[in-house]
Amino acid sequence: MAALYAPILLLPCTQKKQPLLPPSSSHSLSRLSHTRRRRGIVRATTSDPARRSGNYHPTIWDDSYIQTLYVGFTEEDCLIRRNKLKEEVRHLIGEERGLVEQLELLDNLRQLGLSYHFELEINDALRSINSMENLNNDLENNLHVTSLLFRLLREQGLHGSQLCLQDLVNNFKCEKANYNMNSEHDFKGMLSLYEASYLAVDGEDALDEAGEFAAKFLDKATKGSSVNNIPDQLIKQIDHALELPLHWRMPRLHTRWYIDAYVTQDNSMDPILLELAKLDFNIVQSIYKNELKEMSRWWRNLGIVCDKLDFARDRLVEHYLWAVGFCFEPKYWKFRKGTTQMNCFITTIDDIYDVYGTLNELELFTEMINRWEFDALQSLPDYMKTCLTLLFNTVNEIANTTSTKQGINVFPYLKRAWADLCNAYLTEARWYHTGYTPTLNEYLENAWISISGIFPLSFSYCLSGELTEESLNNFDCYHDIVRYSCMLLRLYDDMATSEDEMQRGDVPKSIQCYMKEKNVSESVARDYIKYLIKKYWKLLNKELATTNSINLEPFKRVITYIPRMAQCMYQHGDGHGDPNLDTRDRVISLLINPIKV
Repeated sequence: MAALYAPILLLPCTQKKQPLLPPSSSHSLSRLSHTRRRRGIVRATTSDPARRSGNYHPTIWDDSYIQTLYVGFTEEDCLIRRNKLKEEVRHLIGEERGLVEQLELLDNLRQLGLSYHFELEINDALRSINSMENLNNDLENNLHVTSLLFRLLREQGLHGSQLCLQDLVNNFKCEKANYNMNSEHDFKGMLSLYEASYLAVDGEDALDEAGEFAAKFLDKATKGSSVNNIPDQLIKQIDHALELPLHWRMPRLHTRWYIDAYVTQDNSMDPILLELAKLDFNIVQSIYKNELKEMSRWWRNLGIVCDKLDFARDRLVEHYLWAVGFCFEPKYWKFRKGTTQMNCFITTIDDIYDVYGTLNELELFTEMINRWEFDALQSLPDYMKTCLTLLFNTVNEIANTTSTKQGINVFPYLKRAWADLCNAYLTEARWYHTGYTPTLNEYLENAWISISGIFPLSFSYCLSGELTEESLNNFDCYHDIVRYSCMLLRLYDDMATSEDEMQRGDVPKSIQCYMKEKNVSESVARDYIKYLIKKYWKLLNKELATTNSINLEPFKRVITYIPRMAQCMYQHGDGHGDPNLDTRDRVISLLINPIKV
């Protein structure tokens, strides 16, 4: 395990094409998958009536396949070229240009996945724009510019967005009645307004109203005759946005889409930006491949699912995808690896509580988690003892290798997160075994913890550079911002997985709790959960704008990326539980196939 956090080595690179995972089931399923399919899920199909079956799909990602992934774009020439392009872009940011052009450049940097290289320059540019003497004149009657500036200021967490918001609303009200909606300018203004509206906080009703109007207009107009007056690429951007707003998207997957879209922007495409975006994406992907190979070796050597607890889901690649979605920047490799390890144990232990363990066993298991003593594990059944021994060893090693600059011991906080999670799991297990259906509020009070978002948030908080003992102690009660982020993770999960989990015999989820409490149909309940998702996004937006703790990196990243990654994983069903859904294509797009350059 000592090598787990070793630096990524640079390997020779050529632009060799990386093959797709073969689509045929006879080839795409691993040797392990075939073995598990033949023998079934042994413990889940035992004659013991206390055991349930999860009927989970086996993994489609064999370790032998992962180890053969071609790692390119890490040779010295690639890195030198990227550095040269970065300097050219840095010069571009500093050049004088019109307000529209400057804002669109800054926005392109973000959507092309390059903004992490230029955080200081982007901050300085936005501060400079926001302090311009004649800014109000430039914003007057220009919905596109006002909306774009408002969104960029809020995304960057800069003051001044409230003044810009008033300009935005005033422009919308003044121009709404006069819009002929037949020009490219009108469409860009409405698209920018639509995207900006998703950064609203509670109480900003005028922005909500404007966003709803923009969404209805864009949806109607792109299906009408006026669509002939604007470029095809803008229509594609509008369709993409209406499917899901930018603020709710997983950034790295959006970057992969936007690079392809940016290529077709003949009038505004900058070849320097495009080359850097493609090269940087491929270089970062090569880092992911090396990390994934290391994680896969670790997981296979551990043998916890394939050899010891074969009733549980084997989702190593999906766990790593979650970690990338939580924090994609290369410098946070330690976070991604530790989070992947914790994700593997979370899924395994979740299946112990939901599928395999008896209530008596689960009570004892939870007690052992709370005590965290190796000697006490002897009283557990063998499968639980094996799981906790490996968990304790892994958490201890992560804590030992994750010391902060101040030398603060993070072990108590990781141990506490495990205790909180398993206590929440046990509450749900008791509900199931007693046939109890909680109220929605009662369910959510427990479920925002049982969804396990506290792990990446606790881990990222512990890795923050300016951490002190006092700030760690303050984190013990979990800030509201943690609760809101985890709540969104829970609600997205429930919207996609509740039906399958109920069929397996799991505890009722938010939809079923609301149906029973209010005596309403599933359709009504789902609409209410959608309302809660919008509500918690607004609460999260407000905390992002006001909470001092989010100045800590990478905690600030993970807070917003958790619900985005959840939306991505559960957008079209249980993308975590069923690896053959859209998740497979996303893994290939993000982690395996490089962009042609």
